Amino acid sequence: MSIASRFAVLKDQTAKVWQLSIPYFKSEEKWKARAMLAAIVALNLLGVYLLVLLNEWNQVFYDALQNKNQPVFWQQLGRFTYIAFALIILAVYKFYITQLLEMRWRAWMTDHYLGRWLSNQAFYKMELARFAKTNPDAGPDNPDQRIQEDLNQFTSLTIGLCMGVLNALVTLVSFVGILWNLSGDFSFHLGGSEYFVPGFMVWMALLYCLAGSIITFYIGRPQIKLNFQQQRVEADFRHHMVRVREYSESIALDHGEKVERTHLDMRFAAVLANYLKLLKAQKNLIWFNSFFGQAAVVFPFIVAAPRFFSGAIQLGTLMQISSAFGRVQDSLSWFVDNYSSLATWRATTDRLTSFEEQIQALAQVQSAQVAINKGANAPLEAQDLQLRLPDGTVLLSGLNLRATPGDSVLLSGPSGSGKSTLFRAFAAIWPFSSGKVALPADAMFIPQRPYFPDGTLRSALAYPTAASGYSDEALRQALTDALLPHLCNQLDQEAAWGQKLSGGEQQRLAIARVLLKKPRWIFADEATSALDAPAENSIYQKLLAQVQQAQGAIISIAHRPNVAALHQTRWTLEPQAADAAARYQIKETKE
Repeated sequence: MSIASRFAVLKDQTAKVWQLSIPYFKSEEKWKARAMLAAIVALNLLGVYLLVLLNEWNQVFYDALQNKNQPVFWQQLGRFTYIAFALIILAVYKFYITQLLEMRWRAWMTDHYLGRWLSNQAFYKMELARFAKTNPDAGPDNPDQRIQEDLNQFTSLTIGLCMGVLNALVTLVSFVGILWNLSGDFSFHLGGSEYFVPGFMVWMALLYCLAGSIITFYIGRPQIKLNFQQQRVEADFRHHMVRVREYSESIALDHGEKVERTHLDMRFAAVLANYLKLLKAQKNLIWFNSFFGQAAVVFPFIVAAPRFFSGAIQLGTLMQISSAFGRVQDSLSWFVDNYSSLATWRATTDRLTSFEEQIQALAQVQSAQVAINKGANAPLEAQDLQLRLPDGTVLLSGLNLRATPGDSVLLSGPSGSGKSTLFRAFAAIWPFSSGKVALPADAMFIPQRPYFPDGTLRSALAYPTAASGYSDEALRQALTDALLPHLCNQLDQEAAWGQKLSGGEQQRLAIARVLLKKPRWIFADEATSALDAPAENSIYQKLLAQVQQAQGAIISIAHRPNVAALHQTRWTLEPQAADAAARYQIKETKE
């Protein structure tokens, strides 16, 4: 990679960090954030000043030792106590304020990204977009990890590394002049002439650290990609374990333990394989860093020893040279010492940036324009609606539908024909659609597989609204109407209801929500598929009675004849010819 290319990478990284960082420091917390950042900078500058004082103390103290000057010795010990005590106080408050800023910054970014991830169904659309990609490595994976882990790493590494750079630069500026003045001139003869090199120790420190930085870059470069990949495989392993827990009953019924163990072993093998590569890369870097650090301890003594043994300088000056060289060398070696952290930081920044870009891209994805009809007798209307699969395949095109209050519509068709996808377009959550949809106000969708949050039964029943808005009598009546009378006395019991209840009980609990909230329009996607025929008929009778009383309508996806008999209109998805613009078309008939 050329120097220009490396500068381009550095510029791109800086732009990414700025893009991710600046919103917090312009937010409603900007003054607190800027004040804490300014305090951290001030404490770092004060720390460098105290190190300069400590460097001067080295000369006086060690000269007193060499000259056996006891009064100065004890005086300098007292001075050291003051400097050391100030450094201790500084270290404590620098740590505290830094951690406080990291915590507040992480809290703000977490709130910011949670809001964006959960708004406009981005969390749902992101999963669809991820599986639609032909390149599995494109775009962000595991958004939960981006928000939980990467934000934490980004805030801590950004503050730590930026303050480290600032501290290194200020230390370099503060000590390079000291080292230059203490170095003296280095003379050598060449071609019969004598040459002098002023500030010899400074040039030696520069060459030493420049060589170390170049070697570190080439040794540690593989860690950037390996760190990125490690986060991906770790997240995949954790995600699959969560799925095993989520589908524990189904897996147990199928006796799928061995298969799941094989899948988990494969994912964990990927974790170990990549970690071994990362470990080897880190080992190579540690080999060099350890050698580089140990050599730096004796290097200034070796270079300055001739002047000391010749009597040109005393012990105090030698120790001051060693201290100043160490500070300059530490500053110039910042890149060497922090390469692993820089690699992690870059990988984390890339993941967060891709997450941000994906959220922005989802906002640009064309989807059906949905308007909410708020009139008392507003119909459901779809105009020129087109539905596509994530891979671009057109399911339905030029679709025009209308359902009015009082209607009961059955949507039927072959599996995979797009029935549930049409419901998703009605609900304005399907991003691969275009056209216009007018959705009646006060509508509820009942999925085939409902979701219930862990907690009390009353919270699961009222979800997503607050349970406090409903009386116990209303909650119990909804459970009774949904054929769940045995749950009426468990309203305050906490459980993982999505796992505790059977499939049929879960569907009836989802219907109890509808009976509790009494919407005017109901969209039921095989909402009773797990029920027996008598229970299904009883439930549907209650749903039909509710929408009739509310002067609304019901649109159902179902396959059983007894459900079809309860609807007046049928929308049937029928396959079209292979050369047609879409795979299916809808035919409307009256029962």
